[in-house]
Amino acid sequence: MTSAQPAAHPAPTASPARAPAAQDDSVAALHALVLQSLDDDQAQEMVTIPLEGKSSIADHMVIASGRSSRQVATMAQKLAERIKRETGRIARIEGLPVADWVLVDAGDVIVHLFRPEVRSFYNLERMWGFVDDAPGAVAN
Repeated sequence: MTSAQPAAHPAPTASPARAPAAQDDSVAALHALVLQSLDDDQAQEMVTIPLEGKSSIADHMVIASGRSSRQVATMAQKLAERIKRETGRIARIEGLPVADWVLVDAGDVIVHLFRPEVRSFYNLERMWGFVDDAPGAVAN
């Protein structure tokens, strides 16, 4: 008769929900998706502001203009639909009724879509230190 020995169990390994490299790839893919969607919808004067290390709200802020309130609203809705379809994320949208300034919050990427006059009034690029990249900005 042989005695039964307990089966050896391998030590549990910690597997992070999201490895840092996978997270970086995910953020980069989301950022590329946002830029491609806006480009497809003929957004004007797109600017990306890297926020990683500057703010905890997101890793990237994208600012773009549309020619009219209708175009701004359409770009925001299409962007949110594309993000959901391709990543499974639900992007929140603020400002659609008037569509002078629409915010699309996709988590790691925040998108501000403006009519040109409203964009120049608020001048977010300057607030975040991107004066040289701002539309119509003059370098000192």
